[in-house]
Order: sequence, then C-alpha cells, then structure tokens
Amino acid sequence: MNADGVSNEMETAGQDPVASEESRSPLAALTAERDQLATEKAELLDRLLRSQAEFQNFRRRMEKEKVEFLDYASTEAVRTLLPVLDDFERALRAEVPDQDSVRDYVKGMQLIYQRLYDGLKKMGLEPMDSMGQRFDPHIHHAVAMVETTEEPDHVILEELQRGYNFKGRLLRPAMVKVAVRPQST
Repeated sequence: MNADGVSNEMETAGQDPVASEESRSPLAALTAERDQLATEKAELLDRLLRSQAEFQNFRRRMEKEKVEFLDYASTEAVRTLLPVLDDFERALRAEVPDQDSVRDYVKGMQLIYQRLYDGLKKMGLEPMDSMGQRFDPHIHHAVAMVETTEEPDHVILEELQRGYNFKGRLLRPAMVKVAVRPQST
C-alpha cells in the first residue's frame, strides 16, 4: 500500500516499481535501436537499388555510344577521300583525243594517286618496304618461290602487292616472290 492507503498492483505482485521501469528501459532502447537499424537498412537497400539502376543505365548508354561511334568512326576517313573520288570522276569524264591529252591525263592520274596516298598516310597508313628484305611470314605472303643462285636464300625478289601497316599494326601483308636455293637432285 502506498501512503494514500491504495494498494499498488506491483507491490502486491512483489515487484518494485523502480526495478520495473529499469527493465522496460532496456527493452525500449533495444526496440528503438532495432527500429533505427531497420530504417538504415531500408535506406541502404534503396541506395543500393538506385546505384544498380544508375549503373545499368550508364552501361546501356555506353553501349549505345559505342555502337554509334563504330558506325560513324569512318566518317572522317570517307570525308578525307571524297576529293579523290571527285578527281577520279572528273578524270573518267575527260575525253582523250590526242597524244598531248594522254600525257595530261596520265599526269592527272598521278596527282590523284598522290592525293589519295597522302590522305591515307595522314590517317595512319604506313607502307612497308619489302624489296631486298629477308622473307618474314608475319608480314609477307609468299605467292611464288623462285629458285636462284644469284640472290641469298629467302630474300624477296619482287613485290607483287605492297603491304601496309595502319597506326603500327599490320593491315595487309605484302604479296611477294621469294628466292630459294635450287634443290640438288
């Protein structure tokens, strides 16, 4: 009983009211901590899902840009070659009635060739020099073997089609004739 003469249920149950409040306090603290952790977990999960979505969007955007880049990467190369195409069209329309015109025609073709060559070289084309070199199967394609004692074995005698590198990488191997020693019979 308390001072007023009223019986307190806790007192009758044999429990101290101060001890009861202390036992509720850790439970309330744990509940509050649990609620706080649940809120943090939800926020972190939301941030994770948003980050994953942003990453997926970024990856899709990069793939799209890559495809567009590959589609239009040769635009500058084509733009560089258009004047050469124009020159060839003009040359093909020209009439060649006499010998002087033939010389001018040949000179024009040489100029067109030089313009094309310079344009490709500017883009990174590098011609390979094969004549007199030792045959290398990594950069040469042998289309004929010529038996000879006049030249050293495996030396390139003739370049049938020039080989090219593009920005330091092999673009096309040179097609060549290679000297070989005659076989003794």
